[in-house]
Amino acid sequence: MRSSRSALTCIAAGYLAAVLVLAACGGSEERAEDEILIAAIFDLTGPTADVGIDYADAVRGHVDWLNARGGIQGRPVRLIYQDYGYQVDRAEQLYTQFVQEGALIFMGWGTGDTEALRLRITDDRIPFSSASLSHVLGDAHESPYNFLVATSYSDQFRIVLRWIAEDHRANGGEGNARVAFMHNASPFGLSPWAQGGEDYAREIGVDVTPYEMSRGATDYTAEFSRIGQSGATYVVFQNTSAPAAVALRNARGLGIDATFVCLNWCANALLWRLAEDAAEGVVGAIPWAPLTDDVPGIRDIRGYLESRGEDYAGKTNAYTQGWWTMAVFVEGIRRALDAGEELTGENIKRALETIDGLDTGGAGPPLTFTPSDHRGSKGLRLFRAEDGRWTPMTEVLTAPSWGPDAP
Repeated sequence: MRSSRSALTCIAAGYLAAVLVLAACGGSEERAEDEILIAAIFDLTGPTADVGIDYADAVRGHVDWLNARGGIQGRPVRLIYQDYGYQVDRAEQLYTQFVQEGALIFMGWGTGDTEALRLRITDDRIPFSSASLSHVLGDAHESPYNFLVATSYSDQFRIVLRWIAEDHRANGGEGNARVAFMHNASPFGLSPWAQGGEDYAREIGVDVTPYEMSRGATDYTAEFSRIGQSGATYVVFQNTSAPAAVALRNARGLGIDATFVCLNWCANALLWRLAEDAAEGVVGAIPWAPLTDDVPGIRDIRGYLESRGEDYAGKTNAYTQGWWTMAVFVEGIRRALDAGEELTGENIKRALETIDGLDTGGAGPPLTFTPSDHRGSKGLRLFRAEDGRWTPMTEVLTAPSWGPDAP
């Protein structure tokens, strides 16, 4: 049985050629007058590359698939991109470079860099989406050019906390459910706790204790010793697949008797490959369906991957999220063109704000944006890890209203 570190090393090595290709992308090539220029940054070599690789492949893949079908109203899309290694200063540098080259839309990645770029995006009027689902980034008043194309971390956490409270009662639990919240040591990791999670847990009577997962750690035995002593019967991970897999192996080895829950960045196929049997029974909060879930909204993705000789079952649901994130922005561009408007950031933003109940074919909940709310999705399904795949446990669960979101 391979260690999770060895497995991740093999996965990263398999993408070395793709990483090297990035050095040639993003240059100032002369472009055709009718091209639509979109820019992106990806994490292919940094601490979140375990899921960043699939997301990047999906964004690039959607553009390739789209152009093979004639682009948008006959206009090809050109994607310029670079690996930024999860470095905020590098993200800011690449943003400046790509906007100067004429990018109309920008695809980001991490919470720290997306929050750092928020004011510049607004000043430049560049419609923006990233893999970060920090709740504040969907506030159209605070971040008027940023759009969340999946359920925010805070809404994911609130859905999970409500499910935990109900599960605890249904199984005869006494008093408050006790939860260990194990999170990445970053703004991404703290986002669901700091942006509504702590207050919501208190409101519904769930006792939550945060535990930081240090970057690069290869053992979380000390953390689980404390968790075992605390009496927590639920453990929620806000992290990517590789560290969550290490933690699961540690917990199983120590005999921790708890229900383990992954928010979206570790509830994926990679968790199985890295954690193996330790992943069995994990509950996943999954906004975008795994590619093994046969729903209409992922059939184009499967077809594209099969046409390239790639196994869709080996991809994480980060691929679904990346594909649909690009698809939503393509829809915004298409609507602006259909209205006879010039393609500007402001016009694309307004077009995105007309999306009302966009059907994703079951890949995710219908998406809606308005001028005052850029959180396109408020729900997700819970899945359970069973026999090497994610099996749906629930229909779409909608995030409970709380605090400033409450009516």
